[in-house]
Amino acid sequence: MATAAARAQPRPRRRPQEQPQPRTTSRPTPRRRAAARPRLAGSVVWILVVAGLLAGIVALNVGVLRLSMESERLDEQRNELVARRDALSAELSRSAAAGRIESIALNRLGLVRPEQTTYVRLARTKDPKGR
Repeated sequence: MATAAARAQPRPRRRPQEQPQPRTTSRPTPRRRAAARPRLAGSVVWILVVAGLLAGIVALNVGVLRLSMESERLDEQRNELVARRDALSAELSRSAAAGRIESIALNRLGLVRPEQTTYVRLARTKDPKGR
C-alpha cells in the first residue's frame, strides 16, 4: 500500500470559495410573471363562476316575479268571472220565476187566465216493450 500511496499524485489544494460581494448599484428585481399567470387565471375562473351564479340567481328571481305577476292577473280574472257567473245565475233565477213568466204571458202575449182548472187522467196502457 505504501507503493500505491507513493504513486498517487498529490491533490491540489482547494482555495476557499469567496463569497460574492453585494452590488452597490441598486437594480430593480425582475418580477416573476410565470408564477403570476396561473394565479391570475385561477382568479379569472373564480370571478367567472361567481358571475355566472349571480346571473343565474337574477334570472331565477326574474322568472319568479313573472310567474307571481301572472298568478295575480289570473286571480283577478277568476274573481271577475266568478262575479259574472253569480250575476248571470241571479238573472236566470229572476227570469225563471213563475210570477214573471205569468206576467209576461198576460201582458205581452195577451193570454188570459183560465176560469177553471181541469185535470185529465189517462188510463195506463201496456208499453209495447212489455212493461
